[in-house]
Amino acid sequence: MEQAVIYLVPALGILGLIVMAIKSAWVNKQETGDKNMVELAGYIADGAMAFLKAEWKVLSYFAIIAGILLAYSGTTVETSSPLIAGSFLIGAVFSAFAGYIGMNIATKANVRTTQAARTSLKQALKVSFTGGSVMGLGVAGLAVLGLGSLFILFYQMYVVSAGAGVNGVEMEKALEVLAGFSLGAESIALFARVGGGIYTKAADVGADLVGKVEAGIPEDDVRNPATIADNVGDNVGDVAGMGADLFGSYVATILATMVLGREIVSDDQFGGIAPILLPMVLAGLGIVFSIMGMAFVTVKDDKGDVQKALNMGNWSSIIFTGIASFFVVKHMLPETLEIRGYVFTNMDVFYAIILGLVVGTLMSIITEYYTAMGKRPVMSIVRQSATGHATNIIGGLSVGMESTVLPILVLAGGIYGAYEFAGLYGVAIAAAGMMATTAMQLAIDAFGPIADNAGGIAEMSQLPEEVRGRTDILDAVGNTTAATGKGFAIASAALTSLALFAAFVGIAGIDAIDIYKAPVLAGLFVGGMIPFIFSSLAIAAVGRAAMDMVNEVRRQFREIPGIMEYKSKPEYDKCVEISTKASIREMIAPGAIALITPIIVGFAFGPEVLGGLLAGVTVSGVLMGMFQSNAGGAWDNAKKSFEKGVEINGETFYKKSEPHKASVTGDTVGDPFKDTSGPSMNILIKLMSIVALVIAPHISERPHGEPMAERVEVKKEIKYEDGKKIVTETKTIVK
Repeated sequence: MEQAVIYLVPALGILGLIVMAIKSAWVNKQETGDKNMVELAGYIADGAMAFLKAEWKVLSYFAIIAGILLAYSGTTVETSSPLIAGSFLIGAVFSAFAGYIGMNIATKANVRTTQAARTSLKQALKVSFTGGSVMGLGVAGLAVLGLGSLFILFYQMYVVSAGAGVNGVEMEKALEVLAGFSLGAESIALFARVGGGIYTKAADVGADLVGKVEAGIPEDDVRNPATIADNVGDNVGDVAGMGADLFGSYVATILATMVLGREIVSDDQFGGIAPILLPMVLAGLGIVFSIMGMAFVTVKDDKGDVQKALNMGNWSSIIFTGIASFFVVKHMLPETLEIRGYVFTNMDVFYAIILGLVVGTLMSIITEYYTAMGKRPVMSIVRQSATGHATNIIGGLSVGMESTVLPILVLAGGIYGAYEFAGLYGVAIAAAGMMATTAMQLAIDAFGPIADNAGGIAEMSQLPEEVRGRTDILDAVGNTTAATGKGFAIASAALTSLALFAAFVGIAGIDAIDIYKAPVLAGLFVGGMIPFIFSSLAIAAVGRAAMDMVNEVRRQFREIPGIMEYKSKPEYDKCVEISTKASIREMIAPGAIALITPIIVGFAFGPEVLGGLLAGVTVSGVLMGMFQSNAGGAWDNAKKSFEKGVEINGETFYKKSEPHKASVTGDTVGDPFKDTSGPSMNILIKLMSIVALVIAPHISERPHGEPMAERVEVKKEIKYEDGKKIVTETKTIVK
């Protein structure tokens, strides 16, 4: 039984990759359109691959150096191994490959979506969403295959071969080595997200400020020198960056739950490892239910509701996962379990999973409300645009700040409820439940940039208005799904970071983090500051690269005669080169902060101060991520409202009006918020927690192999009398 379930996990990962290959082949068979469309799509694909090659070259040096250091560190403590370096490198390669899969299919699906839009909205949605599905299934399939296979290897190597128990030092070593896989995934994700974000926003700002505002042409006009770089940026930032990001989240969530599962005292039919296997099984089944949900994403005709179709697919996959989790939990887990003195039942674990699914759904709904066109928050920015650029900025900042309130209350309620159900394991398994449908979430998210690119190609190819009308419908929905995807990502990051934090506390051998201690309080403040300096570096990098881009676009308009008359072709490659070089150069400093800070604090001041640092980073990072992503999304859709035409005080305003120009300014300010620094926050907080988890054995105050549950001060007991559940808590101080 144990062996069958262990091998089921990588098998489900392979299933996801097989379906991914089938969908990819279908996309490749679709028509690409005329010669001009193919040429423009070729520019975008070439620019995207040029960026990836340049990024991979830099990251390969980082991966090799980090691998050598990890191999050495694995020889210094009993609970680690030099094999952590190999696990790290596999995680890094898989993360990079996940980004490549997404970008490769996106640069093929974009032109095919444009061609499909010449026939119907239904076909255009099918092509673009299938392209997104390839990315979603690729990311989820690689994550489940990688984690499942490595767990089998290390479990057999360290635990089975030694005839050891689940709670012993051998299992701790197996999971510590497996943590290297997550560290590799998150490290690459951070650089991919920051680098891609800098790339896409430098190009976007240049295309907006010079093309739209100064030259009075659309940003996707073929005469705009930055338009190819802008469309490339949609792929490297919103596709490859997001793919690596959620790959890292997916892996980190499962790993954190597995590490906490090791601490559970469980008399189950799988030799005591059911709590460790459960998050991997949920992830594998989530792939199956995501595939089922994808079948629901379709519209009947050009009047069909695209957002409703996507919601139908998303909700169905979530419902399927929730129903299946009941039977999985009842089958795998015994009636009662215990972690750190906290006793709970298998049904409590099921309730925590459902709570995680509910939290993820609510976060997406709230984010959609604050960023969607026609809703109160965006309309408030639209109205304030009528009085100028400054009031537009004030309105966007206000909406962004307000948008943190409800998500934080939902998140706090989810954390409290999950802990009440099943202790710290409940919080972790809630995050695993939320992330189970990652394949579907990513498919919806990747659909947006594909649709955006399709609209750009339609504009550059000067296709009929009806074609652009269909791609505009997809693009408008894609803007909202991109925003909701970021809300989902930051929520999952918060729960994952808390689970990683709990795992770190256990391995580091500390009972609590006492903020009455001055060093711990200092660590808390320093941690709270890090998301601000990280955001500053990322936004400043976009500003510097955008200045270079603006100057280059102005130079081409000035020095190349005939661009505006379609007589000369702009030098697109110059703008692509500016974005590529700037993004590779500027991504290093923010990445170094995330990787080095926990190491310095941990070794210099100990695990408790490092815990204070992580607490500060997590709280500040979650708030900054929500604020920036939602403000940027609201600014963007306020601008798009004017492009469709919007009424303010009885007067209708369109493109090129003064309120529209104010909205372009707001959108330009929001660009690095929503696509560079904002979404990078979730990787920052997870990566710092994973680095802390990896170094925890080296700074631990606990003798290696000591049962962690013995140090807990609160014990929860459950009794059943007359069919009623009676819960009592006993507080004890363990010396």
